[in-house]
Amino acid sequence: MQYQITSFAFFLFFSVLGNLSLAQKHYIQCGLLIDGKSNTAMKEMTIIVEKNKITGVEKGFQEGGTDDRVIDLKDKTVMPGLMDMHVHIENETSKNRYMERFNMNEADIAFRSTIYAKRTLMAGFTTVRDLGGSGVNIAMRKAVDAGYIEGPRIYTSGKSIATTGGHADPTNGVKFDLMGDPGPKQGVINGTDEARKAVRQRYKNGADVIKITATGGVLSVAKDGQRPQFAEEEIRAIVETANDYGMITAAHAHGAEGMKRAVLAGITSIEHGTKMTEEVMDLMIEHGTYYVPTITAGKSVEELAKIPGYYPDIIVPKALEIGPMIQTTFSKAYKRGVKIAFGTDAGVFPHGENWKEFGYMVEVGMPAMEAIQSATSVAATMLQVEDKLGSIEVGKLADIVAVDGDPLKDIQVMEKVTFVMKDGRIFKNE
Repeated sequence: MQYQITSFAFFLFFSVLGNLSLAQKHYIQCGLLIDGKSNTAMKEMTIIVEKNKITGVEKGFQEGGTDDRVIDLKDKTVMPGLMDMHVHIENETSKNRYMERFNMNEADIAFRSTIYAKRTLMAGFTTVRDLGGSGVNIAMRKAVDAGYIEGPRIYTSGKSIATTGGHADPTNGVKFDLMGDPGPKQGVINGTDEARKAVRQRYKNGADVIKITATGGVLSVAKDGQRPQFAEEEIRAIVETANDYGMITAAHAHGAEGMKRAVLAGITSIEHGTKMTEEVMDLMIEHGTYYVPTITAGKSVEELAKIPGYYPDIIVPKALEIGPMIQTTFSKAYKRGVKIAFGTDAGVFPHGENWKEFGYMVEVGMPAMEAIQSATSVAATMLQVEDKLGSIEVGKLADIVAVDGDPLKDIQVMEKVTFVMKDGRIFKNE
């Protein structure tokens, strides 16, 4: 009985302490403020945070009352929490990656992925769109939301949707008696009825968004890396059904024909877009389709493919051909006027290195401010959460990060995240 009372007292004390820290106002003094929407940075500003919301953005260094907390970031550049629109939070590249589906259980995947989630958050990415895993990613989202683990806010597709033998068919590369005949429940479809059923199954499972593999892929154990794998009417059925459930859609695509079908069917975003043509770019502009480049993934798979035995042999020629092309395609699409939302394909390379994408974007012509906006206000708009995320404005959720130095002068300082606040809670303050 004595132990029970003591335990309860400790629980009550720390609960009250936690509530007090949320109740006090935070006055975040910013040396340089990039608000995610303006095209110029502001000097000597103060962000006022109360509970989990931004309640003020004021000029000068404000301090509030005696009960309020002042956070001195006068020598930092402060900006909205960063948003990566293409990650795979469940896994990470390794030489053993292709054996893991045979020797790792869902619990193994879940425990390991907590490391990736925390690493992503500590890199300043407070929100991610997870575009495909086993379904553990849905449990991850719930665990983060409940506060059981530290990680970014997750919007997830659960299991991606493919056609039989397509890029996200989970049985590719295994012997015949293990292949079976996966269907809509496993995210494999053939025809419009199965397409609609697969979306409804994702909704039932708890997915937030829908992701399809409109063409072949680099890292699947299959020969083709770019040809179309869905009929346009199948994609249209998926998009229409997803829209019925209020979910945006994303299409993995390397080849132009698969992209064209997806854009004409109403897809929200094209991922990778390696062999995007000017025709496809113009269609994307006409239809308002976003492009999520994942340059970092392209460069990573090219490098890893040169290591003997790192990937199965069938993957190597695809990686060496497709990987180096993405940065050039991004440059052309940006200059033509395609809408760009930031995304990296983290998991194809180590989580926490998402910041590298900024450098690759700037390197081929995108101004640093626009690169940051692609990971803040533009990403929030694509995700349809611009009412609460993506900018430093009164009424928005308090997702705030800071870096050493000025990224508008040297984009590489995006690596040096020293402060992370998500939903009004401080996770990192160096």
